[in-house]
Amino acid sequence: MEQRPGRNYTRIATVVLLTLGCLFVLKPFLPAILFAAAVVISSWPMYLRVLFWMKGRRSLAALTMTLSLTLLVIIPLASVAYNLADDVATTFGHMRDAIEHGELLPPEWVRQVPFVGETLDTYLRQLVASRDQMLELAQRMVEPARKYLMAGGLMLGGGVVQMSLAAFVSFFLYRDGHSLITVTSAMMTKAMGESAQAVSDIVGQTTRSVMYGLLGTALAQALVAAIGFSIAGVPAVPLLSVLVFLTSLIPVGPPMIWGGAAIWLFSQGSTGWGIFMIVWGVFLISGVDNVVRPMLISRGTSLPFLLTLLGVLGGVIAFGFVGMFIGPVLLAVGYSLISEWTGTRDPIVKPQGEQEA
Repeated sequence: MEQRPGRNYTRIATVVLLTLGCLFVLKPFLPAILFAAAVVISSWPMYLRVLFWMKGRRSLAALTMTLSLTLLVIIPLASVAYNLADDVATTFGHMRDAIEHGELLPPEWVRQVPFVGETLDTYLRQLVASRDQMLELAQRMVEPARKYLMAGGLMLGGGVVQMSLAAFVSFFLYRDGHSLITVTSAMMTKAMGESAQAVSDIVGQTTRSVMYGLLGTALAQALVAAIGFSIAGVPAVPLLSVLVFLTSLIPVGPPMIWGGAAIWLFSQGSTGWGIFMIVWGVFLISGVDNVVRPMLISRGTSLPFLLTLLGVLGGVIAFGFVGMFIGPVLLAVGYSLISEWTGTRDPIVKPQGEQEA
């Protein structure tokens, strides 16, 4: 029996309205859901191994994967967010007391700066000697800086909440993943026909490669940086390591952190440790980006630098803290699909073991 066109239009309109309604309801949780989906897609092969080791017990395997995400990412971030809020308040309180009592003096290394060292040192000492000027400077600079740092701490705390929700969602995505894959495949086949499988492969491969490249490189750089900071005796190692983790998404980010640590060591008179920090940063911290990232990102799925930067910045604006990972993944998937459609995408090179399977 042939269906009437009006009935088809009604069915399409109903599906569209239901979809919009579901998206509206899920809007507050969308960043966490997208991040959880990206994590689950990228770690799905590992979940299958864990599921095999646990003899098919899906709930236990999903719980293991979720707890691993919590221990590796969420707990360290929560600890740093808590300490950051406390340290910022304490540090700026000490700075204000030092300014009011005239105890804040420029470090000795300022005088040794070529060409402008003497002039800069004289100006800073005159500024310190004038209590009114120092209070005015503090009002103009110190308080806004404190507000920005506190805002950064709040964003980090919001990121902890989003990641905690993402971990909760990821448990169910892992546990019910096979059913979700079946439903999603059926929907894509109805909507796209024969090209559904190719699109699914591109989305999965691109998501895995970008998440491996971004998150894996960030974790590796943060770990290497933490070791270097601890050896050199740099304070606030957890905070600096998290900053390296966050700024690793931008090529010039980590050098700003370990370079600042090296400058601090020089200012404390620890010239040897300052040189050590520079060498450690150039060859190990930044070297991780040059070695690990190409190993983790598969050939033909790397995202151009401009899209990576826009993905990070736009993702943070749109989704908050977890957006720095969601943004590049979404742009990478879109970039890969367009490249596939236009025939300009390089073929995916799979590992030897995956090819044989």
